[in-house]
Amino acid sequence: MKKAPFFWYLTGIVFLVHSAIFAQLKHLRNLSKLPDHPRILLLKGEEKGIQKNIASDKNWAVIHQTILTESDKIIGLPPLERIQIGRRLLDKSREALRRIFMLSYAYRMTLDQKYLTRAETELLTVSKFSDWNPSHFLDVGEMTLAVAIGYDWLYHDLQKSSLPILKEAILKKGIEPSMDPKYNSWLTASHNWNQVCNAGMTYGALAIYEDNPPLSKQIIDRAIESIKLPMEDYNPDGAYPEGYSYWGYGTSFNVLFLSAVQKALGSDFGLSNGRGFLNTAAYYQHMVGTSGKTFNYSDAGSGSGGVSPAVFWFANRTQNPSLLFNEKTLLQKGSSSMGRDRILPAAMIWGNGLSFANVTAPKALLWAGQGKNPVAMMRSSWTDPSAIYVGIKAGSPSVNHGHMDIGAFVMDALGERWSMDLGMQEYESLESKGVKLWDKGQNAQRWEIYRYNNMAHSTLTFNNELQRVEGYAPLAGTVNKQAFTGAITDMSAVYKNAVLSAQRGIAIVDGQYVVVKDEILTNDKAATVKWVMVTPADVRIGANGTAELSQNGKRLQLKVAEPTNAVLKTRPAQPSHDYDAPNPGVTLIEVEIPLPANAKSTINVLLVPEGISVNKETKIPSLSDWKK
Repeated sequence: MKKAPFFWYLTGIVFLVHSAIFAQLKHLRNLSKLPDHPRILLLKGEEKGIQKNIASDKNWAVIHQTILTESDKIIGLPPLERIQIGRRLLDKSREALRRIFMLSYAYRMTLDQKYLTRAETELLTVSKFSDWNPSHFLDVGEMTLAVAIGYDWLYHDLQKSSLPILKEAILKKGIEPSMDPKYNSWLTASHNWNQVCNAGMTYGALAIYEDNPPLSKQIIDRAIESIKLPMEDYNPDGAYPEGYSYWGYGTSFNVLFLSAVQKALGSDFGLSNGRGFLNTAAYYQHMVGTSGKTFNYSDAGSGSGGVSPAVFWFANRTQNPSLLFNEKTLLQKGSSSMGRDRILPAAMIWGNGLSFANVTAPKALLWAGQGKNPVAMMRSSWTDPSAIYVGIKAGSPSVNHGHMDIGAFVMDALGERWSMDLGMQEYESLESKGVKLWDKGQNAQRWEIYRYNNMAHSTLTFNNELQRVEGYAPLAGTVNKQAFTGAITDMSAVYKNAVLSAQRGIAIVDGQYVVVKDEILTNDKAATVKWVMVTPADVRIGANGTAELSQNGKRLQLKVAEPTNAVLKTRPAQPSHDYDAPNPGVTLIEVEIPLPANAKSTINVLLVPEGISVNKETKIPSLSDWKK
């Protein structure tokens, strides 16, 4: 009898704790029960829909077989080891996700024991790591998601002795560190860390829900509220601030999150209804040029990255099969990198019910979006491999993963890239040499990195000065006519103090050539402007402000139409620091122009593919007249 008061005291504490958690819930107050395992992404019996797709369309069969082939390769690989590179364990987390997701899919679709056995080995191996590196929480986010998928999908077939080990790892190495303020600053971030880490923690909470419903509800409820921050960054039009590569990262995990909560909880709580978010797949689609290379501004690479599983979710959610046009093209050509995509099985889930037979070319030849990092892309055709493609970058260097690339452009024609962006440099190559990569102040070392400042981008530089980090360049307008498709950005704020205003317009004329037009108004001081185009082509300087560019037996002419006395020069893209990555075969074409004080000046450059004749009488109108 003496123990009764203590018992009731403990019971009261538990009740108060659970009541406090319940009181804090904004979205899951009425949640009582979840489906049995498997409850994440693919419920029991839903394999039949995927099998139907595979049987009816060879494109689905290609993706499916790629996953099985990769799973067979994984069986022959040694298990992962906890080897950290610099501050990151991320490559191991990503490989764990690739292996576990593919093996778990292979088992569910074939019931072949070999896939289950190897998946269990991978799950136990990473669960016994000392930790998942919470100081770089992306590593934890991806690893938790990986183990959660394997635990949930294989729950009824794993050895009973394995389940407590996996559950303990999800809780102690994933969820609990996410509650430590030392590790969870990503909860208030608006960039890809928020999307990846919230997805990972949510998957972990869904996987072990029945063991601690109050804690799992708290984690999922927290994620629903927190992930609104990066999702707001897609507004108003769908342009993702961090560019192509990080769209593939942040948006994919955002969709993994939305899909999982919709399937397990019956709702995504209105998160996917925003116009900006639903439009972002079109942004991603237009980011791939006619050369097959991407518009790789900021910290991005130029490769297309292969088939994107996330696009299948958008195509299904919006019932717009044309969003899969690039994916269909890649599948028909053969995508050698597809097997490296760690979330490839999600394409089979999100594509359930979609037919590639309904995938047609998009209708829009121009895509433009405002936001933190506005961008515009245009092309002369979706189906002609020699078509012209142009992308122009506005925005600010201050955004996450940003470069001083305001006004920079890429240009494709004849199946080649003529104006290029050097893109990112691998982070560890800089961090290992002590470079302070992530400081973004005006005088930060980040802007001394060759690939990151405006002097190595296809844009303008005034008085050899850096663009202003705090500056912001909006899209000032677009024009979308049959004979003239273009966009304008007002770059004045990023050249503050150097000039009063600087505007750049870029357009495709008659579907045949490109014009880059800059209009500059100086202040009470004279200035010198340097116009640069970065190119992988061989360059031969000609007379009267002309240059002939050649690559792979194809040619393009660059012509400075204004000012008429311009003198072109070239120099190799040669970095000045030992920590800079080399840029072999890359040339900078430059023209340097003195600008008098209190004067308006125009730079007008034409980029003309071989075989195209430009009417000498054609006058490119001033930027103010482009939209008229």
